[in-house]
Amino acid sequence: MYRKYIKRLLDIIMAAAGIIVLSPVMLVTAFLVRVKLGSPVIFKQKRPGKNERIFEMYKFRSMTDERDQDGNLLPDEVRLTEFGKKLRATSLDELPELFNILKGDMSVVGPRPQLVRDMVFMTSKQRKRHEVLPGLTGLA
Repeated sequence: MYRKYIKRLLDIIMAAAGIIVLSPVMLVTAFLVRVKLGSPVIFKQKRPGKNERIFEMYKFRSMTDERDQDGNLLPDEVRLTEFGKKLRATSLDELPELFNILKGDMSVVGPRPQLVRDMVFMTSKQRKRHEVLPGLTGLA
């Protein structure tokens, strides 16, 4: 009962309160991302969630979309800007995940969502992380 109802209610309350309280910070961050990196401001990435259901996780962009002459994205370390490094260091890039919590894709506390491509390397013990919702923050 706790996981199904009370934890979900607490997630909704905390995410909604976080969005309200942090909305000025999110607006300024979105504006700065738009000015420094362009559009889109929000980066969406597919991640495995509860029961390995794939969902789109939202983050503020921290990298450019620079490509080589063949149209392939440059390596992450080349595309990560100084502004992006600051966003990541302060975890401001993760504020849009509050909307994932409201949608029910994530929880406030839970294992951090891994990349889809890493699922093939997970042991059965590691896959147990998908028995609960992924979280904005983990226990570790």
